Amino acid sequence: MKTGTKIITLDNGYHLWTNTQGHGDIHLLALHGGPGGNHEYWEDTAAQLKKQGLNVQVTMYDQLGSLYSDQPDYSDPKIAKKYLTYEYFLDEVDEVRSKLGLDNFYLIGQSWGGLLVQEYAVKYGQHLKGAIISSMVDEIDDYVKAVNRRRQEVLPQTEIDFMHKCEKENNYDNQRYQDDVHILNINFVDRRQPSKLYHLKDIGGNAVYNAFQGDNEFVITGKLKDWHFRKQLKNIKVPTLLTFGEHETMPISTAKIMQKEIPNSRLVTTPDGGHHHMVDNPAVYYKHLADFIRQVENGTFKGE
Repeated sequence: MKTGTKIITLDNGYHLWTNTQGHGDIHLLALHGGPGGNHEYWEDTAAQLKKQGLNVQVTMYDQLGSLYSDQPDYSDPKIAKKYLTYEYFLDEVDEVRSKLGLDNFYLIGQSWGGLLVQEYAVKYGQHLKGAIISSMVDEIDDYVKAVNRRRQEVLPQTEIDFMHKCEKENNYDNQRYQDDVHILNINFVDRRQPSKLYHLKDIGGNAVYNAFQGDNEFVITGKLKDWHFRKQLKNIKVPTLLTFGEHETMPISTAKIMQKEIPNSRLVTTPDGGHHHMVDNPAVYYKHLADFIRQVENGTFKGE
C-alpha cells in the first residue's frame, strides 16, 4: 500500500482521512479512542515498531466526526440517530478495511477503539490475523468504579464533593471543576507532560465524544454507560493482546478477567503508563506489541 495520506469516500458520501506509514508485508490498522478523539498517538507506531526490529505497515484514520474527517451536523436528529451508534462505527471499520484493500491484518484500538476491536473480532473476525485491545474494558461499570477510586487517590474530599455537585447540576464548564479534571488527566491519562497530544484549540470531535462519553474521562453520561460485552468475549477466536497502563483509568483487575474470558489472549502492562501509555512509555508499550505480532507471525504465540 502506498504511504502517506489518502482521503476515502464512504458509501454514505462522507469522507475519511487516512494515513499509512512504514513498509512491509505485515499490516496493522489503528483505531483511535474517544469516540471523537483522533489518530495522533498512532503517528509514530510504524517507526516505534521498526525500533523493535519489526517492519509493519501501519494505517490510521480519523473516524467520522473526528479531526480531519468529515464532521456531520449531529444537531440534526436524523443524522445523530443514524451515525451516533455503536453499529455505525463498527461497520465503518470494515468499510475502511475494504476500501483500503486490507485482509488477514492486525487491528489495534485504544480505549473506545479497543471497544471496536472487541466488537470487530466477534463480527468480522475472519479478516483478522490478530487483535490488540489497548486500554479498554468489557464492562463499563468497572470503569466507573475505577475512575471514582482514582479521584480519591489525588483529590481531597472537598474537591471530589465539588465535582459531584457540578456533575449533578450539569455544570461542567465551571473552571474549578475543569482544574480538577486536569489534575486527574495528568495523573491517569497523559502522565508524560507536557503532552504531545494537546492542541492549541479543539477543532473537532466533541459532538461524538459528548454523545457517547460525556464531558470528560471521569464521568459517563452518554451511550457508553450501557456498554456490557463480557458474554461475547468467548467468541473472539483470533490471538489477542490486552495492553493496559499501570496508572491509568481502566482497571487492570477487569483486564485480568478479560484475559481469562478471551480464549487465546495475553495481558501485558506498561510501567509508568497512564491511559495513553503508548506515549507515556513507548519503549515498553511497543516492545509488547512487537513481541505479540512477531510471535503470531512465526506461530509461537500462546495465551496465558
